[in-house]
Amino acid sequence: MSGTLHRKTIVITGASSGIGLACAEAFARHGSNLVLGARRFVDLCAIAQSLEKEYGIRAVAVQCDVAMESDCKALVQQAINTFGGVDALINNAGISMRALFADLDLAVLHRLMDVNFWGTVYCTKYAMAELLQSQGSVVAVSSIAGYRGLPGRTGYSASKFAIQGFMESLRVENLKTGLHVMVACPGFTASNIRQTALNAVGSEHGETSMNEDKMMTAEEVAARIVQGIIRRKRTLIMTRQGKLAVLMNKLLPDWVDRQVYKLFAKERNPLVS
Repeated sequence: MSGTLHRKTIVITGASSGIGLACAEAFARHGSNLVLGARRFVDLCAIAQSLEKEYGIRAVAVQCDVAMESDCKALVQQAINTFGGVDALINNAGISMRALFADLDLAVLHRLMDVNFWGTVYCTKYAMAELLQSQGSVVAVSSIAGYRGLPGRTGYSASKFAIQGFMESLRVENLKTGLHVMVACPGFTASNIRQTALNAVGSEHGETSMNEDKMMTAEEVAARIVQGIIRRKRTLIMTRQGKLAVLMNKLLPDWVDRQVYKLFAKERNPLVS
């Protein structure tokens, strides 16, 4: 897949909004055929039709809840049935949360792991044979929260740590197979993930807790993911702040604890103060 994505088959989860939608548009620009998965099927169909018309590619919409193993299997099977294989899988579907662990219904943690971690595992498992055959790319959209825990995001951080361990193991297993394994870690990104983040009892917050004006855009993230696949990068840590956090967490973890606490104490309606 180095050099060109033209007519390659790209499977994207969580493709109806945010980073997933931006990825669909970015790959379409490169002439890729798309298999788009998300729960919001009507929106997804409209997106697929729009991309086909604008970029002259083929795009298939598949209703998919990645927490359901059968849905993930059906998503990949649709790619095989329609295009004959899979060249890249973008495991993007994910949800967040915002609540102190002391107040948290454990069902929220189960939901985070089901969507973020198991959704990645299920889709990767069913795409694996095709990806090995094409020597393609498997990508997980992770987070700096996969390198260090964040207050009020115990389930989110745990799911991202799990994803990173899974992907790292997968990469080592496939050092000699030609499979490209990449973890993409955006910084804070302006999207609807904070509005849909779950509260202590599993309801959506409905509003963001942060100022999103200076955050990365979903389009910036998507462009870097596309280039990361073309260049077969190992890891994408997309912001200076993120790179600094990862480095300093290794060198001065106690100091980073305090800085992270201070940062999240500045949220709207902060959980720590």
